[in-house]
Amino acid sequence: MDREEVAKSAEVIPLPVNSVTLTPLDKPKQHIVRSTKVVALMTLISRVLGFVRDMVLALIFGASPAFDAFVVAFKLPNFMRRLFAEGAFSQAFVPVLSEYRVQRPHHDVQKFINHIAGSLGAVLLLIVILAELIAPAIILVFAPGFAKDPLSYHYATHMLYITFPYLLLIAMTAFAGAALNTYHRFALAAFTPTLLNIVMILVAWLWAPHTKEPIYTLAWGVLIGGFVQLFAQYPCLKSIHLLGIPKPSWRDPGVRRVLKLMIPALFGVSVAQLSLLIDNFFASFLQAGSISWLYYSDRLIYFPQGVIGVALATVVLPSLSRHHAKAEGDAYSKTLDWALRVSLLVGLPAAIGLMILSGPILLTLIYRGAFSFFDVTMTTKSLQAFSIGLPAFMVVKILASGFYSRQNIKTPVKIAAFAMIVNLVFNLILVFPLAHAGLALSTSLASIFNSICLFVLLHRSKLFTPSAGWPMLWVRLLSANGIMAILLYWLSGDLQQWLTWGLMARIWHLVLIIVAGMVSYFVCLWVFGLRKAHFRP
Repeated sequence: MDREEVAKSAEVIPLPVNSVTLTPLDKPKQHIVRSTKVVALMTLISRVLGFVRDMVLALIFGASPAFDAFVVAFKLPNFMRRLFAEGAFSQAFVPVLSEYRVQRPHHDVQKFINHIAGSLGAVLLLIVILAELIAPAIILVFAPGFAKDPLSYHYATHMLYITFPYLLLIAMTAFAGAALNTYHRFALAAFTPTLLNIVMILVAWLWAPHTKEPIYTLAWGVLIGGFVQLFAQYPCLKSIHLLGIPKPSWRDPGVRRVLKLMIPALFGVSVAQLSLLIDNFFASFLQAGSISWLYYSDRLIYFPQGVIGVALATVVLPSLSRHHAKAEGDAYSKTLDWALRVSLLVGLPAAIGLMILSGPILLTLIYRGAFSFFDVTMTTKSLQAFSIGLPAFMVVKILASGFYSRQNIKTPVKIAAFAMIVNLVFNLILVFPLAHAGLALSTSLASIFNSICLFVLLHRSKLFTPSAGWPMLWVRLLSANGIMAILLYWLSGDLQQWLTWGLMARIWHLVLIIVAGMVSYFVCLWVFGLRKAHFRP
């Protein structure tokens, strides 16, 4: 269907041209770069506030057994958030909605959105009710080690009662965000997580000190943040005439297609997140604080992964779905190629930087209050282990989008199943010699395995053909990263020296080292012949 036909179909309901018609299709190459920048900027703001949030939490709660319990109670619905907001639901919903948008009139799109909102909400409401009834059993399943610690078990169970309804709120937020992304309204959906960070900072700083059990205020902060994120989406949905009334309809063919795609995708596209839950399972048997150390290191890894990896996957999925719907095989392959190049351009130096500067970063950001130097040392170990898999975490999201944009669920699910087995095997092998760091390393190795398999199958099926410049790109990237790594290692110095400095001295040293590393990296790339033209979609 060409643009003229699309414009005619949109005239079924009179709408402003710029609000619903397909202006992004006019210049898709320019749009995908611009949209990626917007999403990356909004995500960067969210991640910076996430750092502030973690600094406040570390200051007030440290790595205590109570905070271990909160991490478990928050991670279960938050795991669902990552599945829905960045994984299964978006991967299943966006391709179908993109197809509706291209091929059907607007009133059919609105009807489909009403039905999927009602059906999804009904299913999630039942899940939340069931979880509330069996919350104690859920804690024993995902953190069985708490059975030997009655206080941690008590905290985790009661906080799960409060936090689990967040699943319904954030899933509906993700639904609204996915609809906005399909209509190329990326900014609000990417900014929304910032609202949760703001709420939790305010709760921890202003409410927690005035309660008998401060840890419970964090659980209430999660729930309040869920409401704030959901209602923030409504004005933008209304502006593009997609704010309807949810109405469950299991007979709607679009709803059936989404649910059919989504159920296996819940597992397939988010193997890294499932691996983190497995890490918690094993970590609950380790010494107190292990879950907290994994939490803080995961949060730091998620910064570059969210800013670049999630941003790319979010923007690329609607484009890939559109190329598939219009049978544009060459454009489909070039879009994947561009996303992979950008992810490696950022992911490789980010992984090296986090590995070498893990100690200075942790000492600067969260070494204060209840978070001791011992906690810094232990978190450094898991952060370095997670860093090994950072590029793979990014690449998996992009390659998985390549399959899900074609509504191919079986292939990534099979690969994810094998990756889960790899993760479990390495957990059993590495948890004894490396403790919690072994769990982080297992997650990284499983993600590397997952990314390699996805790439090989996309290439073999001739859906993706790498551009001719990849061998030289690898030479340039590895050379520049090697030089940067030597410089960072030399500048970082002895960790004991960082302990003697005050906070401002640590901040300035860390900023100068990071800036020096970035400058050396991009200067080396330029000297080796890499130019902006190599990263045009």
